[in-house]
Amino acid sequence: MATTRTMTMRQTTLRRRAWSLALTAAAALPLAACEDALLSYTDPDIITEVGSASGAIALKNGVLLRFAQMTSGGGDDGTGLWMYIGLLADEYRSGDTFEQRNTGDQRAVAENNTFLTGQFRTLNRVRVQGQEAIVALRKYAPTPVSNIGLMWALSGYSEVQMGEVYYCAVFSDVKDNVAIFGDAVPVDSAFRRAVYSADSAIASLGTATDAASTSVANLARIVKGRALLNLGRYPEAAAAVAAVPTGYVYNVTHSVNTTVNQVWSLNAGQKRYTLSDLEGGNGLPYRTANDPRLPFSGSGVSFDGSTPFFQQNVYKTNIDPVPAATGIEARLIEAEAALKAGDNTTWLAKLNVARATRTGLAPLTDPGTADARLNLTFSERGFWMFSTGHRLGDMRRLVRNYGRNKETVFPTGSFLPKGGDYGTDTALPIPFNETNNTSYTGCERTI
Repeated sequence: MATTRTMTMRQTTLRRRAWSLALTAAAALPLAACEDALLSYTDPDIITEVGSASGAIALKNGVLLRFAQMTSGGGDDGTGLWMYIGLLADEYRSGDTFEQRNTGDQRAVAENNTFLTGQFRTLNRVRVQGQEAIVALRKYAPTPVSNIGLMWALSGYSEVQMGEVYYCAVFSDVKDNVAIFGDAVPVDSAFRRAVYSADSAIASLGTATDAASTSVANLARIVKGRALLNLGRYPEAAAAVAAVPTGYVYNVTHSVNTTVNQVWSLNAGQKRYTLSDLEGGNGLPYRTANDPRLPFSGSGVSFDGSTPFFQQNVYKTNIDPVPAATGIEARLIEAEAALKAGDNTTWLAKLNVARATRTGLAPLTDPGTADARLNLTFSERGFWMFSTGHRLGDMRRLVRNYGRNKETVFPTGSFLPKGGDYGTDTALPIPFNETNNTSYTGCERTI
């Protein structure tokens, strides 16, 4: 059914004028009909023909757009989640004049930071609209099954991301066009939901073995493994990703007509983000390591006119794709699980399987101590998955699962060059706008 909005106040005014001019009843009726035609419009932002195969596919495509906006393409306010949490972690420094980015870099993010609302909304849209698309696809376009599986997998991806990025999770839903508000729950709940979504993705594929279904299955396996890793269920995490080929990649794609690659745009294009190095004493040496996985260049100053500018050269244009999940990540999950189990031989072998895929990366050797092995594992993850939304979750996992002191993991000390000191944030707060949710009662800031 078409969605129509009518400007009733304007209609009433016109009708009263018609009455005051003593128009006859016969003349007034067609005038009112004419008003309805002139003053009514169809909202172009709403898919109105969901009850068809084309409508179901349109919903699916909308989820793909939301996923790109959530990750590396920018949401409602033009600030993609992956780039922003790179500030809070150690991947980027703010070279901007916007206080919203400066406080993100400083680990001092307020709930009323205006950048938070669009990011949180877009992340939840992937999940909620993904579930709406699943219902429509099952009813109107059940084949190919890969479309349904993909919606489950992307829903799970957004749930993992919520658990990694925010202090708590909030899951509100929509049923029969009615909002069902959710209160804050621990991040573990987000990871468990992601496991369920990933399992549902794989189950929905049945016995399909076409290329699209195989790709979705591998994406779901990585989502599941990532969630289980966060839950500390290491053997299960390794088992979940064992079948993923090392060469597998699921890319977020970009276009100048929809969402551009913000990793390039906000860094190379606008110079608002600058590549970090050993930030706050604890950050990874993204520049000084001279690692071939992270080529960079640097000259001049950033957008703010004072912060030295360094450009990542992994992505060279504003439409380059960005990997959301890879077979390399699968090997890294297996490596961490092996390390946790005390199997240092398998741990090192898995890291070197990944390194063998890239020219210029020599095989690693065992550094000899438990702490050094753990540091090496998370350094490899940092360079392999730079600016893909993984690093903040990794830093939090070092604290939560391995007992590291957060001030030995996150940037700390003097906040240079902008002045002051680093704050204490280890995640993003739920945005202030969520207080409109009648079930939300607040979120404790825990790791």
